[in-house]
Amino acid sequence: MEEDKRIYTLREEQPFTAVVKLGVPLILGMFVMAFYNLVDTYFIGMQQDDCQLAAINLAYPVMMIIIALSNIVGTGASSHIARCVGAHDENAAEETLTAAFLMCAVGGAAVTAAGLAFLDRIVYGLGAHEDTFDYTRQYVVVILLGCIFEMGNYICASLLRGEGSVKYSMIGMMAGTVVNIILDPVFIFTLHMKIAGAAAATVLGNAAGLFISLILYARGKTLLRPRREYSKPRAAVIYEIFRVGLPAALETLLTSAAYIVNNNLAASYGALTVAAMGIVQKILSFGNYIYQGFASGIQPIMGYNYGAKNFRRMRDVLKAGMITVSCTELVVMGVYAALAPMLIGLFTQTERVIEVGAMVLRTVMFILPFVGITSMSRMTFQAVGKPAMALGITVIRQILLYIPLLLILNMIFGFSGMIWAQPVTEMIMMIVSSAVLFNMINKEENSNL
Repeated sequence: MEEDKRIYTLREEQPFTAVVKLGVPLILGMFVMAFYNLVDTYFIGMQQDDCQLAAINLAYPVMMIIIALSNIVGTGASSHIARCVGAHDENAAEETLTAAFLMCAVGGAAVTAAGLAFLDRIVYGLGAHEDTFDYTRQYVVVILLGCIFEMGNYICASLLRGEGSVKYSMIGMMAGTVVNIILDPVFIFTLHMKIAGAAAATVLGNAAGLFISLILYARGKTLLRPRREYSKPRAAVIYEIFRVGLPAALETLLTSAAYIVNNNLAASYGALTVAAMGIVQKILSFGNYIYQGFASGIQPIMGYNYGAKNFRRMRDVLKAGMITVSCTELVVMGVYAALAPMLIGLFTQTERVIEVGAMVLRTVMFILPFVGITSMSRMTFQAVGKPAMALGITVIRQILLYIPLLLILNMIFGFSGMIWAQPVTEMIMMIVSSAVLFNMINKEENSNL
């Protein structure tokens, strides 16, 4: 049975095999999702308008904030689901799943209403100036109108991962990206919608991904299904989702805040610099999705085995994951170092943008082997229901290290100093986060002897 195969992978599959089996499909799905922004950037770049390229980068924190709010439900519910499955409590898992669907619907409507009410203030806060304000506003307003689809697609993918159905979580993501790739040139060029067309294609791509996930639930392809009898979930279930999910959302919001600080500093060097950094972020996302895929892949394993109190397996899987992600990211770094100007040149023909972008990419790529281990540590804390520990890692990383380093290094060394802030931060955080995580696992094991 498919259920037995999924549980076997979580419980006893050889660690490296389990990491690859659950991580690689997510990486492939995330690669496909990366095309949401890459395709937008590529087609907007064909218009040879660097202000529109800069606007997409300026608007990106809005997507991050939507993901942050989705994390409240997606991460909180999937963590609880994995622990319930590990403890063989299917009813609690399905009650949590049902609550997550209801919270997604309410949350999506609330975000759209609040975002539209404060639209101009949001756009100014993102760092948009006179030459980028209108383009940024056009993109943001469409994204806000489609918020329910973006949140729903993200949350469903998280819920499917929580029960170990990694393959199904990938299907929705891939379907959405295919739709986005098809619609982008139609909306941008054929219908002359420009940057608003790129946003519309992104929204409809997410809608398609959400629709696919709902079909999988409706046809009983998943381990768990939402139940009508749980349409009024208990307060204890809502609390558990918020207990883990709210800190996860705060983590993403803090990352968004750091991104906005970074963009505002970059904006002081001109729109071409913002455009270059936006392109770099899109290209770097391929490396980011590798470590995020492996980290998300081990989440259900860690949650399941924490629920089953199998701490030895937790350590074995974690070590296998850290070795796998570090080795893979070193290969990615080599590709970026060798092909940086060519990769930037895929999105723009402006020589200054290519020059700055290549320099930035060859600097920030040094985060990859380190941030992967930090991400695994943070997501493991979320998976085992210790959100305060996960939030603590992010607070240290973004508030105590990254943002101060951005400001200090920019003040002392200018732009070149600013872009070294993130690599320095990630080197420190790798040591701190992994040490804290293994210490927690050892303490939990000793307390259960």
